[in-house]
Amino acid sequence: MRAILGRGISCLSSNRGGYGYRLTAPAQPLERHEFLALEPRAGEVIVEVAGCGVCHTDVGFAFDGVPTRAPLPLTLGHEISGRVVAAGEGATQWEGRSVIVPAVISCGNCAPCRAGHPTICRQQFMPGNDGDGGFATHVRIPARGLCPVPENLPPGITLDLLSVVADAVTTPFEAIRRSGLGADDVAVFVGVGGVGGFGVQIAAALGASVVAIDVDQARLELAAQHGASLTLDASSASEKELKSAVRSFVKQSGRKGIGLKIFETSGTPAGQTIAFALLDYGGYLAVVGFTPKKVELRLSNLMAFDATARGNWGCPPEQYPAALALVLQGKVVLGPYVERHPLDEAPALLQAVARHEIRKRVILVPEHPGPQ
Repeated sequence: MRAILGRGISCLSSNRGGYGYRLTAPAQPLERHEFLALEPRAGEVIVEVAGCGVCHTDVGFAFDGVPTRAPLPLTLGHEISGRVVAAGEGATQWEGRSVIVPAVISCGNCAPCRAGHPTICRQQFMPGNDGDGGFATHVRIPARGLCPVPENLPPGITLDLLSVVADAVTTPFEAIRRSGLGADDVAVFVGVGGVGGFGVQIAAALGASVVAIDVDQARLELAAQHGASLTLDASSASEKELKSAVRSFVKQSGRKGIGLKIFETSGTPAGQTIAFALLDYGGYLAVVGFTPKKVELRLSNLMAFDATARGNWGCPPEQYPAALALVLQGKVVLGPYVERHPLDEAPALLQAVARHEIRKRVILVPEHPGPQ
C-alpha cells in the first residue's frame, strides 16, 4: 500500500459519475462498484469526496457482526470532506462550497431534535450506515448540518485531511464539552490512537492537565508531544499501579476540579475496564470508544462515588465549526495522527485496520479527473 504524501482536490467536475467500494456481505472484502451520475433530491447535495477516514466503526460493520441499518450491499465511510458539485431544491446555497459532512445528520423535526438531543434522532442519516457513505468518489447526502470549510486553509492543512474532523475530532470534542472540562480539571484518556490522540489535544487546549494511557509506546510518545503531561503504559502496569500513578499526578498537579474526567477512547474491553476502575469521588466517565464485546463492571461504584458515566453518539452538527476552529488555529494537529492512501486500496486497508496493522487514522483519497 502506498501512502499519499499530500495533494489538493480537483476543480468542480461536471461529471458526477464515479465508483466506490461497498460491503456486499459480512467478513468479505469490499467490492468495487461503478455508478452513474448522482442526482440530488430536494434538500440533498452531491459531494465530490476529497477524503474519507476509515473508522473502527467501519471495521465493526465489515468484520465484527455489527449490522448496518441499511441493507447490504452498502458503501461504508462516515468521515467525509469534499466539495459540493450539485444541490437539490432548498440546498443550492451549498453548490461549489468545501464542506465537512457530519457523521450523524439529524432530521431537525422530531421530539429529540426539538428538545436539543439531535444525536438520538431516530430519523437520522449516518453515511455508510443509513445509506451509501464516503468510500467513493461521490456521495449523496442531506444538506442539513453541513460544516463549511474556508477556501484558504492554513499551511499544511488540506481538505482531504479535514475528513477526520467528521468523527475522530468532533466525537471526543463533544464528549469533552458534555463533561464540562476546564482548566481546573485533570483529564485521563484511556487509549490515545486517533480519537484519543485528538481528545488529548482538545483537553490540553482547554487548559486541563492531561494523562494518557495506552499499550502502544509510540502513541504515548506522540501524546506527550501534543498535550499529555503524564503517559502510562498499561501493558506493563497493573490496574492498581495505574490508579496509584494517576492519584499521585492529581495531587502534584494542583488542580482543584472535583473528580477526574475520564475518557474511554480505546474501544476495547481492557480499556473500558481500566477507565471504570479509575472513577473517584464525583468522577465523570465518558464512554467514547465502541466495542461489541462485553465487560464485567461493578455498577455500584457509580453510586458509591456519586459518579457519572455517559456516552455520546457522535456530535451535533452545530458543534462542528468550533471543533474545526481548533484545527485551523493549530491547537489540534492532524498530520501526525493520519496517513493518506488511494481509494483503490480500500479493501486491503480496511482489512489491515481490522488486524491492527496500521496505527494511524487512514484517509482514503479518490483520484478525480480535471474539469470536463
